[in-house]
Amino acid sequence: MSAMSEIPLPQAAKRVVPWWLLRHETMLAVILLIALIGLGGLNSRFLTLDNLLNQGRLTTEVGLIALPMTFIIITGGIDLSVGSIVGLCAILLGYSWKVFGFPLPLAIGFSLLVGATAGFLNGIVITRVKVPPLIMTIATLALYRGLAEGISQARSVRGYPEWFYFVGQENLFGVPAQLWLLLIAIVVSAIVLDRTTFGRTLYAIGSNETAARFSGLPVDRVKLIIYTLSGLMAGISACVLVSRVTTTRSDMGIGYELDVIAAVVLGGTSIFGGVGTIWGTVVGLAMIQLLKNGLALTGVKGDATIVVIGTVLILSTLVAGSLQRRREGV
Repeated sequence: MSAMSEIPLPQAAKRVVPWWLLRHETMLAVILLIALIGLGGLNSRFLTLDNLLNQGRLTTEVGLIALPMTFIIITGGIDLSVGSIVGLCAILLGYSWKVFGFPLPLAIGFSLLVGATAGFLNGIVITRVKVPPLIMTIATLALYRGLAEGISQARSVRGYPEWFYFVGQENLFGVPAQLWLLLIAIVVSAIVLDRTTFGRTLYAIGSNETAARFSGLPVDRVKLIIYTLSGLMAGISACVLVSRVTTTRSDMGIGYELDVIAAVVLGGTSIFGGVGTIWGTVVGLAMIQLLKNGLALTGVKGDATIVVIGTVLILSTLVAGSLQRRREGV
């Protein structure tokens, strides 16, 4: 069982090179640094503090979902429904407040409950009915988006109280308020994954699920928890997103699943399970957002940016697959 994605090298080289330089995350951070310097040289606005903080603000919604997605992919699973859960939670936040007459704090709680329930439904079918995660979450991707569109009837909700916009639009100690939320979630997730029995159980499930079951680990319960957590974080992401853009629409969160999975896999988490870190996901997240912003500032159009991101993801997957085969001695 390996928690870290280490670059395979001959033993003699490993004795000379510091261990932290052999980490996939370190290699990715170096690439990110080079990309930052290069893009900063092409556009003077790119490396300003205001621009970097604004990119942190924009990436928070995806980042909140990427953390539990790291847990899920480490176990060998996947959740493609997170973008649709964001859309469903956003719609129910707006409609429970505007149409049903809920006080806004109660509407926020209701929206989070819906998100957690949507994730729980994914988890219960995956663990009890043994439907593969890919199939189950593709089905609920369509189901949750359809519910969001059916409830909204293509209408949006606006006019929230001013206090609701604090999380999405204001700063706290000079830093975007939602970025503090993301930082706290990152630290908590990293501690859970690196320092707790729960985190070690995730790696055990991803390395060999059958062996984990025979070892007496609560495999189904752990999977149920992480899929429910994924839905809950998608609900939090929806609230932050609505607070930032000041409106509620049923198409919110479309494409989030691709950005989230791209960040997690780019960060070194193996799509085959058993390997990955929160810090790798954070670097992957930063790389994708800053590449998008840097390319946009240098005049690259949106479609070309998507091509570049897709190419980076394919290369990352090929490198990760190659490293996996070398570790296994194939």
